[in-house]
Amino acid sequence: MIPNKFFCSFILLLSSLVSFSQEKHTISGVITDTNTNETLIGVNIYIPEIKAGATTNEYGFYSLTLPKGDYTLQIDYVGFQSVEEKIRLDQNTKKNFKLTSSEQQLDEIVITTNKKSTNIKSTEMSVNKLSMATIKKMPVVMGEADVLKSILLLPGVTNAGEGQSGFNVRGGGADQNLILLDEAMIFNSSHVFGFFSVFNPDAIKDLKLYKGGIPSRYGGRASSVLDIYQKEGNSNSFHMNGGIGLISSRLLAEGPIVQDKGSFLIGGRASYAHLFLQLADNENSAFFYDLNAKLNYKFNDNNSIYASGYFGRDFFNISEEFKNTYGNSTVNLRWNHLFSDRHFSNLSAIFSDYYYGLTFSAVGFDWRSGIKNFNLKYDFKYYLNDKIKLNYGINSIYYKFNPGTIKPIDENSSINPKQLDKKNAYEPSIYVEAEHQLNSKLSFLYGMRFSMFYRLGASTINLYENNQTVTFNDQLKIYEKGVPMGTKTYGYNDVITSFSNWEPRFSATYILNEDSSIKTSYNRMVQYLQLVSNTASPTPLDIWTPSDQYIKPQMADQIALGYFRNFKNDMYSLEVEGFYKEVKNRIDYIDGADLIANDAIEQVILNGQLRAYGLEVMLRKNSGKLNGWIAYTLSNSEQQTPGRTPNELGINNGNWYKSGYHKLHNLAVTSNYAWNQKWTFGGNFIIQSGQPVTYPNGQYVYQGITIPSYDSRNKNTLPLYHHLDLSATYIPKPDKRKGWQSEWVFSVYNIYNRKNAASISFREDQITGANEAVRLSIFGIVPAVSYNFKF
Repeated sequence: MIPNKFFCSFILLLSSLVSFSQEKHTISGVITDTNTNETLIGVNIYIPEIKAGATTNEYGFYSLTLPKGDYTLQIDYVGFQSVEEKIRLDQNTKKNFKLTSSEQQLDEIVITTNKKSTNIKSTEMSVNKLSMATIKKMPVVMGEADVLKSILLLPGVTNAGEGQSGFNVRGGGADQNLILLDEAMIFNSSHVFGFFSVFNPDAIKDLKLYKGGIPSRYGGRASSVLDIYQKEGNSNSFHMNGGIGLISSRLLAEGPIVQDKGSFLIGGRASYAHLFLQLADNENSAFFYDLNAKLNYKFNDNNSIYASGYFGRDFFNISEEFKNTYGNSTVNLRWNHLFSDRHFSNLSAIFSDYYYGLTFSAVGFDWRSGIKNFNLKYDFKYYLNDKIKLNYGINSIYYKFNPGTIKPIDENSSINPKQLDKKNAYEPSIYVEAEHQLNSKLSFLYGMRFSMFYRLGASTINLYENNQTVTFNDQLKIYEKGVPMGTKTYGYNDVITSFSNWEPRFSATYILNEDSSIKTSYNRMVQYLQLVSNTASPTPLDIWTPSDQYIKPQMADQIALGYFRNFKNDMYSLEVEGFYKEVKNRIDYIDGADLIANDAIEQVILNGQLRAYGLEVMLRKNSGKLNGWIAYTLSNSEQQTPGRTPNELGINNGNWYKSGYHKLHNLAVTSNYAWNQKWTFGGNFIIQSGQPVTYPNGQYVYQGITIPSYDSRNKNTLPLYHHLDLSATYIPKPDKRKGWQSEWVFSVYNIYNRKNAASISFREDQITGANEAVRLSIFGIVPAVSYNFKF
């Protein structure tokens, strides 16, 4: 447990800082959208007199503690009219602001256009934020705006494969990304095996991707955090919006429960391509649906409650012989409380469930697996003064893992019922973090997270001689499954093994001038959950398992250094970052590893290490009719699993090899052009190095059977990956602000019909007997049209 000295030091620090700030006054409040009363996340509040400021938190709250005096508040948020207002601060003051969309007029107070170079002054680095307005203008496959596809256009982010789910950040695996929807964990982020994401664009309010410099409040993954919040609902008036596409449609309703105090939101999506397949006598089908819901109520200025949920399911059938069902379910209950105008808190109780089901009639079995977690977290933010803000909190997560329940589908099945060993785990943590502006030039964000992990029963654990779950055959020079020498049974919630780790976080910003700064960061992340998969991209069949005495937690250390520059009154911005990351205990698999329905997965796993390093460049045009960005990443990602003894060869002879997430070059260009009020055009171009693969380098014949031989792991690569996407948005009546409003979105994915390789397999031509390579491509050119509306 945490030493008492830590608590004592923390309390003394807090007390001294509070005493230091008692002679000042505080201005605080909530910033919302004028039309909907939705709170706005990340609004910038700048005080030019002292060259300091703040941003609103996840619930739109801000607080500034300043010496008595006259100040100018300059408020700025992307997509909204900038605001400037004079205030006299001679007592604690509560001041709420309502911002108006850039499309409308606001004449009560002064409008400004100065962005105050917030990207230069912020202590955040390796962080990307995208507005939903930007995402909805991007052309994507199937014609629907997609959160996950949009972040692939950012530096340091690549796709897990053509038509695949997941994404890779700075050379890390897709399983190393923490994906949160209203604070609830999402374990599979895709529909229809990667064609759509689980995030309904109409229901999403804000998203932020942390690639490095990760705040102390986040933990549990080794590479990145994608933090997504749903809308709260319009508390002013009732509205509906939706869209009708060729593959899927969606509808969302929102409105007040009590005027200006409470609201609701409910939305749904469903695909219907399987109906057209049935008309063509096609016995195969794949479709999905999902539901989003949210309620909130503001009791008074100090107390608000929220309830949000998500439910989604995918269905995949092949001739009624193979049926696959999978999806996520989440529920979150939250309470926001203001202890004072400087002390904000959020208490959350969260449930998350990922379910996977498979029925295989030809074999006669039914498979069920999944992972559930129950999460209780309490976060605090204390605005000590205009220079220091303190974040601290606790988190407690209980996991229930079901690796697999196998049952026969009927009495004719030859399958025997089997329950793979269920697993439980408990992950508590505590963190403290300070945002500290030392002077007008230098600011810091520093903190510490202390995490613990307990692998719990009930379970029966295999015991091995010298704990060697994998043995090395000296004669054949191969790894083989270890043979258990016995078992040990643990009762329910008995501690099988435990871990504890300190996770320091640090970042610093030095402002060179009003238009440029340099930043650096370091963070340690510990990942206690492991994804058992020997594919580069997650699939619904992949199994999550907790760390235990044989599978160690992954530990990632990352450093980054960056230069940030704005040009021409913030019209253009440049970000250049270099990073280096090491991950210990990255699991690797012995050759021929069998992962499906394996109740002793430790027998095919070795602990290795991963390293990744690279350079990211992003040039953005922020305003004007033509805007967008160019993102380029040069990076390397390698994995190594050396032998445990001098006699062992290790994986790939113990040498470093390219990981499945290695992409040496990655260039993404995205643009948006507002031709006039009715027509807007968008374009994306992506080109990146092919994914590493292992090709056969020869073959031999044994007893009449041709057997391929292979060189070192991932020595080869798939062909260069690239595609160009275009879109056009037409608004028939752009000046209409009430009643039925609509738009048409026309898009073409992969306009020049590039046949990008999802994989390449090798076979023998049955006629000529010659060897040949066969390319599997998922997408060619994909035109789409959708009709969006709101009223």
